[in-house]
Amino acid sequence: MKQTLKSINIMDKFSLFDETWTPKIIGELNNQYVKICKLKDQFVWHSHDNEDELFMVFKGTLLIDFRDGKKVEVNEGEILIIPKGVEHRPHTNGEIVLNLLFEPKSTLHTGNTDTKMTVKKLDWI
Repeated sequence: MKQTLKSINIMDKFSLFDETWTPKIIGELNNQYVKICKLKDQFVWHSHDNEDELFMVFKGTLLIDFRDGKKVEVNEGEILIIPKGVEHRPHTNGEIVLNLLFEPKSTLHTGNTDTKMTVKKLDWI
């Protein structure tokens, strides 16, 4: 199968949706999805039993709480990798944060926690 190679403008992709905490798929590589997500306010406590999680902030400041009381601030142009099994809760200071994730196709964004915020079927944009 011949594939057309084309660059992806990530900021253009962010302009195509308004939902928060609802990842959208923009690419696929090595059995992983490249996802983008708009984040605002508070998400749920969760962990991922089988995969690490990478947050890459394009715009804004992402705050992540950990059960041991630690809080990490991830600013524009920074990444944070959370090891599998570490419970965490992402949130913002009220602003919209633009975030990119690389995750195995099977990864649920709420990890091992099933809530009304869990998106079970992701959309490609």
